Amino acid sequence: MRKAVRCQMCRFDPVRPLRIVHARAPIRINDIGGWTDTWFAGRGKVLNLAVRPAVEVEVKVFPNPRRVRRRVKIQAENYRETFLMDPDRPRREPHGLLQFAVGSLPVGPEAALEIGLYSYVPAGISTGTSAAVSVALIGALNELQPRRLGWAEVARMAHRVETEGLGQQSGIQDQIAAAHGGITFVDMGRYPEARTSAVAVSPELRRELDRRICLVYLGRPHRSSAMHERVIAELEAGGPQMKTIREMTGIAEEARRSLHAGDLKAYGEAMVRNNECQRVLSGGLVSREADAVAALARRFGALGWKVNGAGGRGGSMAVLACGDDVLRWRMIEKINRMGGGLRVIPVSLSSRGLQAWTISGEFL
Repeated sequence: MRKAVRCQMCRFDPVRPLRIVHARAPIRINDIGGWTDTWFAGRGKVLNLAVRPAVEVEVKVFPNPRRVRRRVKIQAENYRETFLMDPDRPRREPHGLLQFAVGSLPVGPEAALEIGLYSYVPAGISTGTSAAVSVALIGALNELQPRRLGWAEVARMAHRVETEGLGQQSGIQDQIAAAHGGITFVDMGRYPEARTSAVAVSPELRRELDRRICLVYLGRPHRSSAMHERVIAELEAGGPQMKTIREMTGIAEEARRSLHAGDLKAYGEAMVRNNECQRVLSGGLVSREADAVAALARRFGALGWKVNGAGGRGGSMAVLACGDDVLRWRMIEKINRMGGGLRVIPVSLSSRGLQAWTISGEFL
């Protein structure tokens, strides 16, 4: 007979899990048209790439015969933190993102959960990691519901976690990329509603894009700043930056056409143009570290470079390397030797978005 495993939430009966749910969701990079998928932009277009390594979530389901209210144990592995929560009363501390994601699809009082989360990339690098965490967590809990949500509903729910639950500024593209996967084009006619489509490319182009695209960590986690709030305030007021927002919308469309045509050179040029538009929104959105990486990438024949996400100090940058492997390897080596924590994080294109599945019976 198989030995029972004691639930680490010591107030529950010592039993093995009734079942285990696993879920994963990719992060996104190279969001051409980012900033245009927000409520203050009103409408916009974004082209992004979903990439691995994915965020991973595990949910163990235990009985809760004593009807303990704080019946969810969350282990945030990247932070090496563990805490209990009541899924019916999520709070903003600690880790409000996780608590409100759990609270969005709570399980009944008869069940207790142990949730483990892990991301292979550092936190705060402007690759939509928090959105991927929300999507993966909601996707895992979705497996426990009598009616399963589709990927688009999961993405909307994850977006509401950030905007309504936490009261944060958030565009819609990150959650869509994590749930949809692949090369995604988001056409937001009116915030937050959007049409999402997969960008069809040839297998040869996909392999080449996968080989050339690089994620460069800029040495420190991205932190929101007064600069971002100032840019947002000016955009809300319809300031001159709105012209740049409209230009970025057009660049996203051009980038999509470039990939359809199999033209990586034009795609790289769209990256550079978008990067300069971010600089126009506010000079601080493209940091000195990002400019140093761009200058080095240019020396080694890279076709394009763009700060990921909103930009600012820290975070990360996407670089589209040239086709010559020797030059690409040398570029990566030089970046890794720049110091200050700068380094290339290995990534690969993810054709799949959210995946979730249940283990029960003989596999437990």
